[in-house]
Amino acid sequence: MTAHINSFAFRGIDVLDVDVQVQIAAGIPAFTVVGLPDKAVGESRERVRAALGSLGLSLPPKRITVNLAPADMTKEGSHFDLPIALGLLGAMEVLSEDQVAGFAALGELALDGALIPVAGVLPAALGAAGNHLGLICPAANGGEAALGGELEVLAPESLLSLINHLKGTQLLSPPEPAIAEDAGGYPDLADIKGQETAKRALEVAAAGGHNLLMIGPPGAGKSMLASRLPGILPPLGAAEALEVSMIQSIAGILEQGRLTRRRPFRDPHHSASMAAMVGGGIGAKPGEITLAHNGVLFLDELPEFARAALDSLRQPLETGKVVVARANAHITYPARVELIAAMNPCRCGYLADPAQACNRAPRCAIDYQAKISGPLFDRIDLHVEVPAVSAADLTLPPPAEGSAEIGARVAKARAVQGARYNEHDANIRANAQAEGKLLEKVAAPDEAGRALLGQAVDRMKLTARGYHRVLRVARTLADLDEADGVRRIHIAEALSYRRIQPPR
Repeated sequence: MTAHINSFAFRGIDVLDVDVQVQIAAGIPAFTVVGLPDKAVGESRERVRAALGSLGLSLPPKRITVNLAPADMTKEGSHFDLPIALGLLGAMEVLSEDQVAGFAALGELALDGALIPVAGVLPAALGAAGNHLGLICPAANGGEAALGGELEVLAPESLLSLINHLKGTQLLSPPEPAIAEDAGGYPDLADIKGQETAKRALEVAAAGGHNLLMIGPPGAGKSMLASRLPGILPPLGAAEALEVSMIQSIAGILEQGRLTRRRPFRDPHHSASMAAMVGGGIGAKPGEITLAHNGVLFLDELPEFARAALDSLRQPLETGKVVVARANAHITYPARVELIAAMNPCRCGYLADPAQACNRAPRCAIDYQAKISGPLFDRIDLHVEVPAVSAADLTLPPPAEGSAEIGARVAKARAVQGARYNEHDANIRANAQAEGKLLEKVAAPDEAGRALLGQAVDRMKLTARGYHRVLRVARTLADLDEADGVRRIHIAEALSYRRIQPPR
């Protein structure tokens, strides 16, 4: 007797169809899983055996073979427990073929038959909807699966309740789509006194999605500024929220299976490896730059990161995607992030402080900043110096503007950009993503601005990439000013944010 049920494997955020075939035949009693299963899939035999035993069902003393087709694709994860169990129930004629037809299944089984939540349910739901199938998943993943669109979702608490529903003795209520509430609670920029130049740069970075580097001594407020960036960014759009939630679902970090509208904010420690940054390891899991997709990747103490880890970000920052190539996997993840970095001017941090003068200047600064490659510096649109806060600044009253006022200007600028680029390319959502002829069209400066930019290319030795990044920043500055075109003043301010050389 042979039974079939649909399930899925994951390659990055792509969903691959898997046909779970279960056969019970005469022969020496055995329970074999084939089709390139990993350790977790191989161990499903014992979980399925125990779960069926908790229902009073014992496996027949025959040869049981489970084939996960296609057989030449590696199968990973515990989510194959449920489809294997359903296939066995079909082969044992506890369930009929019609009762499970039209469904795909995924879920992990506890030894008592309860269903344990698994990663990847949202992409699986979208894949099932694309194949015109329903989806069976654990109850804890039901709200996540209901986000997949027009499909029937069964989300039982246990294997027993699923069997009763399929036999018609119990009715499972369809789960409601789960959307996380934005609890707010972002730190406010009004808490920071002084640092007006850095605040302006942070506003520009938020308005156009630009990369930002802050250089300053310890205690100047660089980390405080970065932590307040999410509070001035607009919430995720519907398409962006789905992309972010799919990535978090694959990584198993989607909080309570709820669709999130908050932009990701990732701040890995400087000891992070290259695989942790770009993805890799067992199963080529997404890295920090992918987990920050459509959000912020904050790298504090930038020169303390491993050189290889930093340079591995160069291609993703340029293309908006990261390709994890391994001998047995070639996976592409989205990686459209806003990089915010912070660093000291030198190792001791007090390069330009006359009271705590660095005794190795300028060599200390040159050696310290040389840990960051020129191409990575060139990919950062805004370079801003964050000086130490004086005692006079600390005694000032709170600033008149906080995150709410600045966030309103950012939201207005982002709305202008969305309307502008929607006519040309729906995938472009901010000025930082515009390139080629489109960038030259929307960010063409006036005559005075073009002349100033031409002089800056020669005197500042701007690369072609640097030239285009100046245009993008200038376009953002014009949007914040609600100007129709890019003028000389916008070019001048954009040029002021180019790379800061180590003081000598």
